Amino acid sequence: QVQLVESGGGLVQAGGPLRLSCVASGRTLSRYDLGWFRQTPGKKREFVACITWSRSWTRYADSVKGRFTLSRDNAKNTVYLQMNSLKPEDTAVYYCASKEGGGLGYGVGEYDYWGQGTQVTVSS
Repeated sequence: QVQLVESGGGLVQAGGPLRLSCVASGRTLSRYDLGWFRQTPGKKREFVACITWSRSWTRYADSVKGRFTLSRDNAKNTVYLQMNSLKPEDTAVYYCASKEGGGLGYGVGEYDYWGQGTQVTVSS
């Protein structure tokens, strides 16, 4: 069992940065692939970014590519999502998720464990 807790969300002006963190407990994250997803009311949860446990390969949704950077610190059991040049359309609840291997994962159904989410609001 893996417990994930996100933090770092908040209110930011358009163009500003935020860094989200996801801390894992229960098991070491070192062998887990990790993903970030986001969701707005009435819409499906959508893929944002993912990182593999081996080699730290990353992939990003086209909507965030070049603005968001995903990294992980296995020693701290933490994954970070650095978000720069934020836009109002980035406003959502952001969720961290993990799965045990399998490589890059883009689908909600591929992940086994989820955090409770953290709200990000970008004002125009």
